[in-house]
Amino acid sequence: MNTPIGPTDSSRVPRFAGPATFARLPRIDEVERADIAVVGVPFDTGVSYRPGARFGPSAIREASRLLRPYNPGLDVAPFERLQVVDGGDIPVNPFSIGDAVETLDAGASTFVEAGTRLVTLGGDHTIALPLLRSLYRQHGPIALLHFDAHLDTWDTYFGEPYTHGTPFRRAVEEGILDTEAIAHVGTRGPLYGKKDLEDDRRFGFGIVTAADVMRRGVDEISDMLRQRVGNRPLYVSVDIDVLDPAHAPGTGTPEAGGITSRELLEILRGLSTCNLVGGDVVEVAPAYDHAQITATAASHVAYDLVSVLALNQAR
Repeated sequence: MNTPIGPTDSSRVPRFAGPATFARLPRIDEVERADIAVVGVPFDTGVSYRPGARFGPSAIREASRLLRPYNPGLDVAPFERLQVVDGGDIPVNPFSIGDAVETLDAGASTFVEAGTRLVTLGGDHTIALPLLRSLYRQHGPIALLHFDAHLDTWDTYFGEPYTHGTPFRRAVEEGILDTEAIAHVGTRGPLYGKKDLEDDRRFGFGIVTAADVMRRGVDEISDMLRQRVGNRPLYVSVDIDVLDPAHAPGTGTPEAGGITSRELLEILRGLSTCNLVGGDVVEVAPAYDHAQITATAASHVAYDLVSVLALNQAR
């Protein structure tokens, strides 16, 4: 096996200079293989409130300049273990949600079929559905941990079945998800009605609210989530609005009372023994951000997902 090519050396090229790739990693066209690729999907046509997440991938990449090669929280140097690259963006149609979903499915499948694990930077949450479709064809039914202020299991918006509020209802209907191993984490805020929760339970989702995380603590929550997903192939989808607006103001549908960035990262690290096959970080809308607060949090979430994937694949 060839020695992996790592990030640009910050002792030689200052962090504010050099390539604008995720964590200053090599581009995919600069390496012979890619074990893990961080890819962007600059798409936000599926949002229901504030747009702007199409600029999320570039904002997260910019904030990721400060990431370093060793992750002490997981005791792993992911870029030394495996070849991690910036896979660039998968460009999709900004005027047609249906076409964008099909294009992203095909683009993600190119990576998956080549044996490359993906950490995807959104973009709005619509993108989770085609990403899950690509993994389902490789692994069969997928376990899902969905970190979000919202359920994202509504049926339609203005008659449109593919939006950032509907991907996981579609995924259940299509048989993509293992409904014995799916859960929301960090939900909170008002709903349209009690039926939202009833529908969600019918689909098979467990719910860990933001208040549950506060009262029960990250260790108990992580243990509960590990037990729920077992060793099934697991996808982790992180809507950055799972964080309180104090930690993530730059998002399209903020909700008060969220978890902290520390809590989110610790829960993700608690999943290091799970069979992670992919993940995403979505809904970063930099136009509403301040001092890169949201983009910085998202870059660390993506880094921890890469680190967990590196631990998984190196076992």
